[in-house]
Amino acid sequence: MTNDERRNIEHDCARLVAAYANRNDAADWEGVAALFDEAGRFARPAAPDVWIEGREAILAAYRSRPARATRHLCTNIVIDVLSADEATGESAMALYLSPADVKLGTFHDRFVRTVEGWRFAERRGSLIF
Repeated sequence: MTNDERRNIEHDCARLVAAYANRNDAADWEGVAALFDEAGRFARPAAPDVWIEGREAILAAYRSRPARATRHLCTNIVIDVLSADEATGESAMALYLSPADVKLGTFHDRFVRTVEGWRFAERRGSLIF
């Protein structure tokens, strides 16, 4: 794998992290679910050991959430390319909730290349406090 190929994968996977935050804040649940592989899984930061498995189940879980105003800020994104079709990543997250609640946490991700492009195979959040 060339350095350019590695950088392209890193960029594409980091873009998924940002797209997740933006679509989540816009309450675009179909858009959030589309970022996951069909067999992908997700664990919310408040329940990091409870997995929601499959794109349709992830969509249903997000649709069942009560409406709320949020802003996710993601930073310190580091992507490790494992192969041309798989990567892992870690990012720091600050979640701002209305009216003045802030939660800090971390996401650990596993990415896979699909026919749709790069997608989350796994996204696991955990809260610091």
